[in-house]
Amino acid sequence: MTKPRIGYLGTGLMGLPMVMNLLKAGYCVTVWNRTADKAAPAVDAGATLAATPAELARTSDIVMCCLTSAPAVEAVVFGADGIASVTGPQILIDFSSMDPGLTITYGERLRAANGIGWIDAPVSGGTPAASAGTLTVMTGGTEEDFKTAAPHIEPLSQRVTHMGPAGAGQMTKLVNQILSGGIMALTAEAVNFAKATGVDAGKLTEALAGGFADSKPFQLLAPRMAAENFADPLGTVAMMLKDLDTVAAVAANRAALPLTTATRSLMRQAVDMGHAEDDISTIVLPLKGQT
Repeated sequence: MTKPRIGYLGTGLMGLPMVMNLLKAGYCVTVWNRTADKAAPAVDAGATLAATPAELARTSDIVMCCLTSAPAVEAVVFGADGIASVTGPQILIDFSSMDPGLTITYGERLRAANGIGWIDAPVSGGTPAASAGTLTVMTGGTEEDFKTAAPHIEPLSQRVTHMGPAGAGQMTKLVNQILSGGIMALTAEAVNFAKATGVDAGKLTEALAGGFADSKPFQLLAPRMAAENFADPLGTVAMMLKDLDTVAAVAANRAALPLTTATRSLMRQAVDMGHAEDDISTIVLPLKGQT
């Protein structure tokens, strides 16, 4: 059976390795990125470069995107030469993270404009999982659209779960970010404590592996924090803070978030120190020297 043609918008930290896995799975992929040079590795691997999102959509059966923010998604879908100006693709699968309410609004606008369905499909696992094709994907949308989208998400993921109607994927991602962001902040606090008290922080992941304190974020981030090696970001401080700020906005007058509030404060300190676009592990730096 012939695979559908994929158009992929956004070839950044997460998007580029996802495109590479689609190419490895045998898909014909067209890519677009606001900064075209960032799409060069995908083109070198066999993808076709489109000049505009509309051009990409004209040659695609399914459109996927992984962008930094809701305004970025809105621009490529509804802006000049955007996806909404084109007919043809069956569905748009959005791997970006944003406010669930905006996802619902954008999906309704796109279907009204040209009949294209929308699946919100935010991901978890960071760049290592994106590269390995083992992302965890939580989706929202109609059952029909999910059935269309799911087989083509599988090459990128270890698990794809349909959580409910439009926005349900984004809401589940916020739950994910409460947990993962809190673990990241606790990892920074634990590593800083270890170093301040003479414990070999470089051995923490080995010593605690398999116990109640172990987790994927801990295993990935503790060595970086211990060595203060922040090269090749797994994810940026700004991206995580954006998601936790969305959590706070959605939770207003609905749910208490004392630990998430503390996590956001630590991440904002890292941003204020100039680490917004640096690896999330840099959240350990504001703790140095604090007693």
